Amino acid sequence: MTTAPEITIAGRRIGPDHPPYVICELSGNHNGSLDRALTMIDAAADTGCDAIKIQTYTADTITLDVDRPEFRIHGGLWDGRSLHELYREAQTPYDWHGALFERAAKRGVTLFSSPFDETAVDLLAGLDAPAYKIASFEAVDLPLIRYAAAKGRPLIISTGMANLAEIAAARDAALAGGAAGVLLLHCTSSYPATFEDANVRTVADMAGRFGCPIGLSDHTPGTAASVAAVAMGACAIEKHFTLARSDGGPDADFSLEPAEFAALVRDCKDAWASLGKVNYDLLGSERGNVQFRRSLYVVADVKAGEVLTRANVRSVRPGNGLPPADLDKVLGRVATRDLAFGEPLDWGMVG
Repeated sequence: MTTAPEITIAGRRIGPDHPPYVICELSGNHNGSLDRALTMIDAAADTGCDAIKIQTYTADTITLDVDRPEFRIHGGLWDGRSLHELYREAQTPYDWHGALFERAAKRGVTLFSSPFDETAVDLLAGLDAPAYKIASFEAVDLPLIRYAAAKGRPLIISTGMANLAEIAAARDAALAGGAAGVLLLHCTSSYPATFEDANVRTVADMAGRFGCPIGLSDHTPGTAASVAAVAMGACAIEKHFTLARSDGGPDADFSLEPAEFAALVRDCKDAWASLGKVNYDLLGSERGNVQFRRSLYVVADVKAGEVLTRANVRSVRPGNGLPPADLDKVLGRVATRDLAFGEPLDWGMVG
C-alpha cells in the first residue's frame, strides 16, 4: 500500500515540491521546569522552524519500575541509569500540555507530540494535535500506530532500527488505520549518532520504495547530515533543541542551541532552493556575464597581409570576438587590413 508523496500538517504541505519541514524536538531538555519549557517554545519559534515537537508519556506508561538488568542502560550517555529513572526525569507532565499548546498557538507555530500509549493519544486528541509522531522504538508497536491513526491525522514515523518489512508494516498499519497520510523519517537510533552511521543516502532509497514523503530524524552533531539529507530529497528534518547544552538535560549533548537551530533552518531551506531543476540553458541571472566569456582578440599589432599566428591572436576575455573554437581556422591566414592590439577579431579581418 502506498500514499501520495505529499501530506499536509496544519495547512503546511510537506513533500518533494515544497521546502523542507523543519521540526524542533524539545524532548526532555526542559529539565523538569514548565517555565523553561515555555521559554523553549518561544526560542524555538524564533528560529523559524516549521513545527515544535514534544513527547507525551509518564515513566509508568513507557516502562516499568523494575530492578532487573534489562531495565538498566549499559553504555552511552545514560550508562547505569534505569529506564524508569531516566523517563521520570525526562517526561513532560500531562498537566503541562495545555499550556504548551497554548503558547505555541500564541507564537503561531505548529505543536504536536510523540504519544507512547493510548492515554497519550487521547490527551493529544483532546488538544487537537494536528499530527502524531511515532518514535523509532515504537515503530514496531502496530496497535499504538493503529490507535493514533484512527484519530484521522497524519502520522510521522521514525524508522531507527527498523528493517524494510517493519517499516512497510508500520506504514501500512497507519494508512489502514485511518491516518491522513504518512511521513517516514530515516533515523539512526544512537545518541549521539556518528556521521559514518547517518547513511543519508537511505532517504532517496526510501522515497523509491515506500511511496510517501521521506525525511530525517537527525541525532548527529551539527547540521551537516541534515543538509546532506535535504540534498538527497528529505522533505522533513527533525532535530533536538536546547536553550544551552551547558544547562544539561537528557538529550542536551546532541541538541542544537537557538542560533545553531536557526542556522539549520536557514541552511536546509537554502539547500532545497539550490536543488532547483535540471537545466542547461542560459539563466537570466547569467545573461549579463556572457560578454565576459573568452573570444579571439588581436594581441599584437598586425600589418595588412601579415600572417595570423599564436603570437598575434589569442583567446582572452571578454567575449566580443570570434569564438575560441575558431582559432585553428584563423591561424595561418592573413590580415585583410592593419589590426591593432586589443581589437576583437572577426571574419572581416581575416583573408
